Amino acid sequence: MDYLKSALPSQIISERGSNLVVINPGSANIRIGLASQDTPFNIPHCIARHTKQTEGNVIDQMLNSHVVPEQHKEREKAYNTIASLLKIPFLDEEAPSNSVPRKMGRVDGHNPHIIRKNLPFTWTNVIEEAIDSSVSLETSSKGENGESSDPKEGTDSKDINASERKFKEFICGDEALRISPTEPYCICRPIRRGHLNISQHYSMQQVLDDLHTIWDWILIEKLHIPRNERNMYSAVLVMPETFDNREIKEIISLVLRELCFGSAVVHQEGIAAVFGNGLSTACVVNIGAQVTSLICIEDGGALPSTGKTLPFGGEDITRGLLWTQRHHQTWPQIRTDVFRKPVDLLMLNQLKETYCEIKEEEHDAVAVVHSYEDKGPPMSHKIRLTALNVPPMGLFYPKLLVPDVYPPPPRTWFHDYEDMLEDTWHIDFSRRSDMSDTFYPNVNGGLPMWESYPIFSAKPKKEEKVGLAEAITNCILSTGRIDIQRKLFCSIQLTGGVALTSGLVAAVEERVLHAIPPNEAIDTVEVLQSRTNPTFVSWKGGVILGVLDLGRDAWISREDWIHNGIHVGSSKKYKDSYYLQAQAMCYMNS
Repeated sequence: MDYLKSALPSQIISERGSNLVVINPGSANIRIGLASQDTPFNIPHCIARHTKQTEGNVIDQMLNSHVVPEQHKEREKAYNTIASLLKIPFLDEEAPSNSVPRKMGRVDGHNPHIIRKNLPFTWTNVIEEAIDSSVSLETSSKGENGESSDPKEGTDSKDINASERKFKEFICGDEALRISPTEPYCICRPIRRGHLNISQHYSMQQVLDDLHTIWDWILIEKLHIPRNERNMYSAVLVMPETFDNREIKEIISLVLRELCFGSAVVHQEGIAAVFGNGLSTACVVNIGAQVTSLICIEDGGALPSTGKTLPFGGEDITRGLLWTQRHHQTWPQIRTDVFRKPVDLLMLNQLKETYCEIKEEEHDAVAVVHSYEDKGPPMSHKIRLTALNVPPMGLFYPKLLVPDVYPPPPRTWFHDYEDMLEDTWHIDFSRRSDMSDTFYPNVNGGLPMWESYPIFSAKPKKEEKVGLAEAITNCILSTGRIDIQRKLFCSIQLTGGVALTSGLVAAVEERVLHAIPPNEAIDTVEVLQSRTNPTFVSWKGGVILGVLDLGRDAWISREDWIHNGIHVGSSKKYKDSYYLQAQAMCYMNS
């Protein structure tokens, strides 16, 4: 303890973080890195696997994304409500011909956090590299079996005989999103809308296999940690509040059993965000790519009853941007399809991050967009983007965004989907004689562990159908104490990539203040400035929690998890799941 008081924080992290891998998984991206790193790798959380089909597909393409007429009307009404607030023309209202010229942004944008050059993406090369690079140019294009392989990206695959092509078995991360839809690959996203992406078409085993492949690839290719050395490393899992108990346990098994880490610990994303910003109390609002989650933290501990989930995020803003441009007929006549061509979503995300901001009056910009057709080179189109301040306001008026939200996959796995888990739902457990009371936080009256554990729910969380301002207000007011309410309204913390949107902080403060009922004795709202990049603040908090956890009482060793938690030779995975889950989480309540 004397050492911790005298040593510099950077010195402690450098010394203690070299064998800690901090993992913060999300629906669209995974933040992962050694605790000794300044920033993590931020990698698209997806995998493309080679199929025998002539053309590829996207695993989520089966989900309905069509907008019905009633939703069109609600969306247009939401747009006009936002237009009134921003003092811009309504959706179908033309700007007066004698009005002041529209404000035009430079092609390189204005957001200080974003690289301004919207360069075109190149198609990923899906052919295996030649193994022997030391031979002549003529033979270097031949694999061991004489199969042709071109190492250059963007190569026209028609130049290679299809029977001689040796495709890569799988491709992860950013390269998976840049595969041409004409290539025989299926893109899978194992986490969708804050949950494991389990459906009748995407089984739990497939989801877990994909997670294992993605994470194993990152550990080898990015962190350079081979499988035979992982027993010397520990994993800090920073898990979103949207995950439930059974999902958490699957991730623990993945890390300890399949990826072979020596030990692991689980921390809640909201708590990690608070520690990452050097705070102890805050209302944490994590605006992710696909969901927005809120929870209040008091003195370093979560207030579970305040947790809320909103079914929209940054990708919905991106689709709102495309809809807005198409409605105003500013988008070129190109086949932009964010569902069939993930590269189009990459391009639109780049435009959103560069040009969108929240401000009054008309906000336009000249930009270059690209079209990606089949496997040909991208084509550039210089256009004028309009109403760029409208899409991010959809956070407060989600009917602008919701029509593009496809329904989540069925949650039938909660009822022993594929017979993977023991049915502990309605069983009253007695305490194990060999365990202390600390392993049973907040248990009373014989309630089963699933129902009593306060952090990660045993049942799917109900998603709120309100805007961001109302959700923050309801979240804080649900604490029921005026002293903590006043403190939390002045300690709102925005995390996630969307938090970088220019003008969002002021908009949150203004909209939340207006959303507070007049009978509440609250007159001040403040969003705290983030001390680090809000995209990585939860990961950074995981570093701090992992490095400073000297007792390691909540850490689970690989041997204990395998031997105490799994039946050998049984179809049931968990021997004593409620006990193990309490062991994994007790640190959060200590």
